[in-house]
Amino acid sequence: MSAPTAKLLVFAGEKFSCIKIIGRANFNSSVDFKTLVNELRAKGYGYFILDLSECVLMDSTFLGVLTGFGLKMSPNPEVGGDGSIELLNANARITELLENLGVLHLFKLTQGEVKTPSDAAAHTHVNCEPSKLEVTEACLEAHRTLMDVNPENVARFKDVTTFLAEDLKRLRTT
Repeated sequence: MSAPTAKLLVFAGEKFSCIKIIGRANFNSSVDFKTLVNELRAKGYGYFILDLSECVLMDSTFLGVLTGFGLKMSPNPEVGGDGSIELLNANARITELLENLGVLHLFKLTQGEVKTPSDAAAHTHVNCEPSKLEVTEACLEAHRTLMDVNPENVARFKDVTTFLAEDLKRLRTT
């Protein structure tokens, strides 16, 4: 599992956080993204802008982690997101993937430049080095989330989740 990891840059103010995702957002970067988002939420950040202007593509694991984040930030997942997660400058491919997976309603799509509050500043984010076990756990959870959100995703990811569950079981016993 040595695919290159997307670079995550953080710019935050009092209650605002912007995460710029550069490159391919894949299973390797999903653990970093999830850790970063959880840390920011724990610090009280309630509004997130994900600047996707330099994000080329998201794989299904990253999309599943993003969906889990969208569900946590939405007061009512049945109705859709409350606009607390803004996807800025998502390309057509990423938008199409979100729509095909049935999760686009969890996010607010916008185009343009980041409008940052005057108190916002850059923050350093240190990438974690997840183990194979952590990556496999994240992959399994992400795909299960996608299947839970949209029943049409079960057919897409049933075999993947079966494989990941078996791999996880093997990793935990060694």
